[in-house]
Amino acid sequence: MNAPNIPSQMTAIEISRPGGPDVLVPVQRPTPRPSEREVLIKVHAAGVNGPDVLQRKGLYAPPPGVSDIPGLEISGEIVALGAKVSNFAIGDKVMALVPGGGYAQYAVADERTTLHLPEGLRLEEAAALPETFMTVWTNLFQRGQFKAGETVLIHGGASGIGTTATMLARAFGASQIFTTVKNEEQRAASRSLGSDHPIDYTRQDFVAEVMRETGGRGVDVVVDIIGGDYVDRNFQAAAMNGRIVQIGLVKGPAATVNYFQMLVKRLTHIGSTLRSRSHDEKKAIIDELESQVWPHVRKGEVKPLVFKVFGLTEASAAHELMDSGLHIGKIVLASQP
Repeated sequence: MNAPNIPSQMTAIEISRPGGPDVLVPVQRPTPRPSEREVLIKVHAAGVNGPDVLQRKGLYAPPPGVSDIPGLEISGEIVALGAKVSNFAIGDKVMALVPGGGYAQYAVADERTTLHLPEGLRLEEAAALPETFMTVWTNLFQRGQFKAGETVLIHGGASGIGTTATMLARAFGASQIFTTVKNEEQRAASRSLGSDHPIDYTRQDFVAEVMRETGGRGVDVVVDIIGGDYVDRNFQAAAMNGRIVQIGLVKGPAATVNYFQMLVKRLTHIGSTLRSRSHDEKKAIIDELESQVWPHVRKGEVKPLVFKVFGLTEASAAHELMDSGLHIGKIVLASQP
């Protein structure tokens, strides 16, 4: 890395110990150096995601050899290139999926998981795209096998995952979209994004609402970031041959599950994570996004919904908001908020 204008030290956010938002502290760290197939990105913004919260709590360690700095998606400008990088140039504006290290002024990313910005996206919006869109595409479309004309129930409808899944389900022809939210503000926002039936789980039973609106049939696909007692209730809300895709466990593992429902309805319950996949596996997902989803992004039909932007050193405040569940869309950290 031969770039004299790149500082040897940078500000990054460290998890000082497992715990609440207050354990996120700004520190000085050496600026990383790109390996042969990596680019060095001067980070403009980084998305805040559920896995970051789990890592902060000591429940989701980074893979071996990966930075302990949290942050899985970033946007910014390429300032240095590895020797074998062929698809990017210094000065390119990009977004990237990274296995860690995003909460910092500089971060390295493999070129296979780095993307040029689609036309019409601001850098703050771009930072909210890679992790969330790749997670939704993998789980709702690839693993959940969602098809036009099907019905879907999306839990955490106001979250980054939930808002993205709602927009993509609508763009790809869902016949009915159900979402779960926690207040009227989130309910209105979810409806505006395409939800036909935003359900306030604080006062409505989502199983009863789904069954009423589908004439007792249930939904074809459930996208769940919640877990806990929702697992059993998802089985109740699913249609015959329904698919439940587990991509989060906000409420922890299920204590009891009536598996008889799975047998009778011939249900499929699957789960996945994105972080531990190989660069080539992630590149295959990116290729599908670029061919299938980017046309909708360019038309303005689908784009990340950014709720609030915090400064990098305000990471603890960003996580307080994340923990509250009161946001609608994505929370972003930016070097220049």
